[in-house]
Amino acid sequence: MILGITGNIASGKSAVARMFAAHGAALVDADHLAREIVAPGHPVLQQLVKRFGSEVLCENGELDRERLGQIIFADKLAREDLNRITHPAIAKLAIERLRQLKTTPGIPLVVYEAPLLFEAGAEGRVDQVLVVKIDPAVQLQRLMARDGFAETAARQRIAAQMPQEEKLAGADYVIDNSESLAALQLRVDELWELLVSAENSR
Repeated sequence: MILGITGNIASGKSAVARMFAAHGAALVDADHLAREIVAPGHPVLQQLVKRFGSEVLCENGELDRERLGQIIFADKLAREDLNRITHPAIAKLAIERLRQLKTTPGIPLVVYEAPLLFEAGAEGRVDQVLVVKIDPAVQLQRLMARDGFAETAARQRIAAQMPQEEKLAGADYVIDNSESLAALQLRVDELWELLVSAENSR
């Protein structure tokens, strides 16, 4: 079974995915795939430079993710262009990795961590969807603390994303990460037991 994990910025998706991996799940991270496809020399990086200019490159030829982030979070059309350029390549890699892992014996669960699961129309790559939700005030504080954003910049990043309520509407499972890490661990442990038991009884 493939479980898609998604949620908005600073919701704790990666923490949840790591907890599942610690239980023995195989993990495919869409953000890692996105880094692979923008490596120097990759055609996707060349397309990004063509669209956004050489200002999105570091001196060593690598993608300047911080600069690109500033551009796309301030401009909806730029964000759409970024997704149009990158999503097909990420999808191709994700489908290959997920298919390979799903047919590998001894893997109880495959987790696909994808912040833009719904936005990319990638729900069909997974069997079930877990949305990690978070109280908006907690989200804002965590984002500011984690990334060093001023409040205005943090609010801009949050506002640029699909509303949390829309993601929750597409969820098979929801974990609330508004409390402590220990509370989150308990919720992940409970869901792990539920999913593995269901998979074993099939």
